Amino acid sequence: MQRVKLNESAAAAEPQPVLIVGSVGYDDIETPFNKDTRILGGSASYACLASSYFAPTRMVAVVGNDFEPSDRARLDDHGIDTAGLQVDESGPTFTWSGKYLENFNERETLDIQLNVFEKFEPVLPASQKDSRYVLLGNIHPGLQSHVLDQLDSDDAFVAVDTIDLWITIAKPEFLDLLKRVDFLVINDSESELLTGESNIIKAGAALRALGPDKVVIKKGAHGAYFFYEGGLFALPAYPVTELRDPTGAGDTFLGAVMGYLAACDKRDIPTIKQALLYGTAVASLTVEAFSCNRLESGGAETIEKRVEELRAMISL
Repeated sequence: MQRVKLNESAAAAEPQPVLIVGSVGYDDIETPFNKDTRILGGSASYACLASSYFAPTRMVAVVGNDFEPSDRARLDDHGIDTAGLQVDESGPTFTWSGKYLENFNERETLDIQLNVFEKFEPVLPASQKDSRYVLLGNIHPGLQSHVLDQLDSDDAFVAVDTIDLWITIAKPEFLDLLKRVDFLVINDSESELLTGESNIIKAGAALRALGPDKVVIKKGAHGAYFFYEGGLFALPAYPVTELRDPTGAGDTFLGAVMGYLAACDKRDIPTIKQALLYGTAVASLTVEAFSCNRLESGGAETIEKRVEELRAMISL
């Protein structure tokens, strides 16, 4: 797989690896246009594939006794280090079934089977404990904290994602976690649930006050807002004309952002802004097909082209 070409002045002499912890599962998805069953999904699948376009990527997740060798091969083809991908032979892989309503504005969960994911306890291989770029996917905040406890690196840049379920049932643990992370990425409904602020500007400030110095609030088809000390950066979504399945778009976005930062080995504000540009471009691939199919096949050249189109859109 060919990696995205970065500007020579931006790229690090040696890209740093990205550690990504999350879920790997099988999805059954129905949209207003089509449906598909038993397709590869999960936050770690999307995020790792996206990150691998930029930097070496390490996956920590769990699968069951039914995980297809062909799906592991898809990860291998992108050069993803799966030393931390546990195989639990006691049962099947996590599954999720969902239906998107008209215009994809709402999503309904039809069924969820945690299976081996219910007992998942992330264990970092010794070779991955030195990771300096860490993405904690939307698993229970207690497990996210458990990952941080295992890191050897004392200067890791930690990004965290979540879902409304954890904000509702594990809010105290999530608030404790936020004191330990650098970068929170969350959607607008989750930010309101967590802060009580419906105004996105007030919500951004409230989220930064909880711990993370850098916060992104996603607004789906309306782009994203990046909040940091002394500033605000707004970025539109890439104008997709062939929307097929938005599952995993947020995971893809954050995976690509962290991959870009690791490829540059920088965490400053200008580099994060560039990373958000690339994350937006990569996420636009995911929604154009079911599962990870378009994300896998899109390729570095397509990503580079979309980044240039986005730059033209926001340029004066």
